[in-house]
Amino acid sequence: MGTTWEWVAGDEALAPLWAAVHDRLCAGTDPAAVASVRVTGLPPAGVAALRAWLDDAGRLRRGTSAVVMDARGARVPVRALCQVLRLEPQDLVALVEHAVGRPVIDRAQQRMSDAALRQDVWQYAAAQLPACPGLVARMRAAGIGVNEGTGVRRLVDALAAVTTRLPANPPVSLPKLAHDTAGDPHFFDLDTLGGSRLVTLVAELTGQVEPTRPDRIRALLEQTGVVPDRLTATVLLHHVQAVGDGPIDRRLRDAVAPVSLHLFDLTRTPPRLDPIQVLTVVENPSVLEAALACGHTAPLACTSGQLRAVDHALLQLAVDQGVALQYAGDLDGPGLGIAHTVTRLYGARLVAMDLATLHDAGTHPSAVVLGPLPAEEIDPQLARELRDVGRVVFQEHDAVLDRLLPPASAS
Repeated sequence: MGTTWEWVAGDEALAPLWAAVHDRLCAGTDPAAVASVRVTGLPPAGVAALRAWLDDAGRLRRGTSAVVMDARGARVPVRALCQVLRLEPQDLVALVEHAVGRPVIDRAQQRMSDAALRQDVWQYAAAQLPACPGLVARMRAAGIGVNEGTGVRRLVDALAAVTTRLPANPPVSLPKLAHDTAGDPHFFDLDTLGGSRLVTLVAELTGQVEPTRPDRIRALLEQTGVVPDRLTATVLLHHVQAVGDGPIDRRLRDAVAPVSLHLFDLTRTPPRLDPIQVLTVVENPSVLEAALACGHTAPLACTSGQLRAVDHALLQLAVDQGVALQYAGDLDGPGLGIAHTVTRLYGARLVAMDLATLHDAGTHPSAVVLGPLPAEEIDPQLARELRDVGRVVFQEHDAVLDRLLPPASAS
């Protein structure tokens, strides 16, 4: 479009007209076939300009106008307007693109192209993953967003490469497997979509129900020689009594400070815990720091917040060996949610997470505003009073620490 018509495209009064024409063209209408359009929001100045171009002397004598106004807006004869302005169909496309600031894209054609692309991707996935129709069906149900086809193909290629390497012998770490199949050691991190798809793949290949607990997900992967982060995530144990002869038992007995154990320790050389003790599991390492400071000697363990595989491994080990469990977390939404999980899965008794603790905090709870509380079954009265207080009670609060770490004479 030449500069002769740029002033037409730039006229603010005509912007609703060009937007309506742009919409028609994007709907797949050929420019030469646009006879008229319905325009809403056309201002009086725009109506006047169009009538000045389109209403000849004959129309003026008859008192009729080419631009018909009614309750639905204005009907503008686009074909006649193009003739008056000496616009060819291709000029109309260029004009509205300039006026609206967006290219004219045939949405109908685009939808057909997108549908063909999706069909091609799923055919490709089915061909690359013939042993995993369930995985392909799940991926297909999730759909493909705009410009995501390449990413889906990359995921399919990586998963297909994984199938040729399982079972891995010798075992391979999850980051190494991800690097060798996708070029990215984090591609199959278990908190990503790629990691989720990998778990689905392995479950289907081995004919097992897909697990949801982190420890069982890792156990599933280890069955095929894929080793997740068993050397990174750790759990802290303080004054936990071990009665076995293994290396972890000796470390626990000899330790004067909290012992950091990782998943390898708890699964390959697990300690034999004294079933007579009661193990109190807490959410935050600061509780163990406080225990050190005050010389508290009762058995404690810390999971450091959200339950990971290593935390589940410790809790399950305690249950399997007959150790009674207590759990204490922050009095907030996440803390109560974790507590619910620990009590439901491992039968732990909650401590310092009750109305008495909240009442001890009195009018000086922690400063952080209370967020949403979990939908799981918690004490309704506790939930009501927490909401009334409107603030969190963290484990660092004296009201909690005094209950978790009583003086020796009160233990």
